[in-house]
Amino acid sequence: MPNAPFTATVNTGWIRQLPDGSTITLKNHRAIARDAAGRIFQERRALVPDDGKGQSGVTQIEISDPVTHELYICMPQGRTCQVEVFSPPESFPYTPTAKAHVAQGSTSESEDLGTQSIGGLETVGTRETTIIRAGTIGNNSPLLSKREFWFSPRLGVSLISKRQDPLSGTQNFEVSDITLGEPDAKLFEVPSGFRILDLRKPPELTPSQATSSN
Repeated sequence: MPNAPFTATVNTGWIRQLPDGSTITLKNHRAIARDAAGRIFQERRALVPDDGKGQSGVTQIEISDPVTHELYICMPQGRTCQVEVFSPPESFPYTPTAKAHVAQGSTSESEDLGTQSIGGLETVGTRETTIIRAGTIGNNSPLLSKREFWFSPRLGVSLISKRQDPLSGTQNFEVSDITLGEPDAKLFEVPSGFRILDLRKPPELTPSQATSSN
């Protein structure tokens, strides 16, 4: 989405309940930014236990450009960046689907939750409820899952996204520390000293390989 620049933090929480009733809670936070041209910078960080002891390290950095159709995936550990062809998705991450996908053996309905202000931005709430009928995937009783989104029309993203699913647990995404306006241009530059691997090109043949292929 062009002409809607911002920087923010995405906070993720994931709670899984085990068969014995105990739970595993993981979390992380990561930086995201979008400039007026629609370029997107985002970190990927490891999920860590929610006990305040572990640090959520950056596992990769992604820079996508809808104008040049380039996607850079940079891995700090190996100091390399892969370049791939970027095709903009129909919607930015954290955007609710226009209509929930209903798998065979499932029913789904959407509920309008009204509006609320989050971080000074007006958002529109939607809750999608899906029921997987008994026997569809080997389940002996119906499975109920819910997804809730609070979508900002101004930014074109959901500032809050919640999912409750008996198969994968409870997942919460919340966008915070939102700053409107153009982000630091350096965020969209390939990190200095990183090796570039261009995956858009076929690998170059060595002289011996070229000879044997003829």
